[in-house]
Amino acid sequence: MDISGCKVFIPNPIHQAAVNLLKKEAGVVLWDDPAVEKWREEADAIILRTTPARKADLVLAKRLKVIGKHGIGVDNIDVADAKAAGIKVVYTPHENIESVAELAVAFMLSLSRNLFNGHLALREGRKLPFPDLVGIELAGKTLGIVGLGRIGQRVGKILTAAFGMQAFGFDPFLPAAAWGNLPFATKKCDRIEELIDSSAYVTIHVPLTEQTRDLVGAAQLAHCRPEAILINTARGGIINEAALFEALKAKKLRAAASDVFVMEPPGKEHPLLSLDNFWAMPHVGANTADALYRMGTTVAADILRVLKNEDAKYYVP
Repeated sequence: MDISGCKVFIPNPIHQAAVNLLKKEAGVVLWDDPAVEKWREEADAIILRTTPARKADLVLAKRLKVIGKHGIGVDNIDVADAKAAGIKVVYTPHENIESVAELAVAFMLSLSRNLFNGHLALREGRKLPFPDLVGIELAGKTLGIVGLGRIGQRVGKILTAAFGMQAFGFDPFLPAAAWGNLPFATKKCDRIEELIDSSAYVTIHVPLTEQTRDLVGAAQLAHCRPEAILINTARGGIINEAALFEALKAKKLRAAASDVFVMEPPGKEHPLLSLDNFWAMPHVGANTADALYRMGTTVAADILRVLKNEDAKYYVP
């Protein structure tokens, strides 16, 4: 089917291989073209990373046939409204698993050994007091995984296999039969407080929904061990940022790291960024050359399939 008259809008940068794939069959409007702002009026398809597609946008998008999410999380898309309008929504459920999982592990190792603070001290010619140079090992420690989907399972598999960590899991949406089929031994926790009580490391891997917003607040952080390290590579808003600031300031846990914030990017005045025991990255969990290639080419291929009235490989459930 000839789709050369269709326009695919791409408001956020994606891998050039994906752009090339699309250009072979359709018109493409890229992020650096001012015309990209006209997607509501002119797009037959759009590929989104962080740009939102809300109900008000979709009402205006009369030509839009398909939305492609470059990633797993679709909280920036009003999926139900899109489907109600007859707009297909596709995504990339597998392609960034390894990159996000590896970032979670990197955060744990870095915080455990004070890597960033030690680097800054050397660069600035400061001498750190001896207690600030004492790290901790991951080997044999307890690991709490909040959300045992694809990324949570990959993190657990890496850490249990490489470091012999003992895994605890909290996931009320995981079917009972699935707990016995996880790729590593996992003790099921029925309450998140039980998991936090049990864990030296806690890592968050759930989508942001009304059920998970503020899932970890002051009441849950009160259960942290003083030596605990908390990692969030999922979405901002799952951990209450104000409560986390107070808990870290009061040393209720050793440290925390986050790749995600409620407002992104966070301003330099964000309270958490003032703390020595909090580290952050600007939502780069999936930003590796490997994952960007996989996500871009996968979503581009599905966009083309839908425009040609073929079945996509990965529809959003």
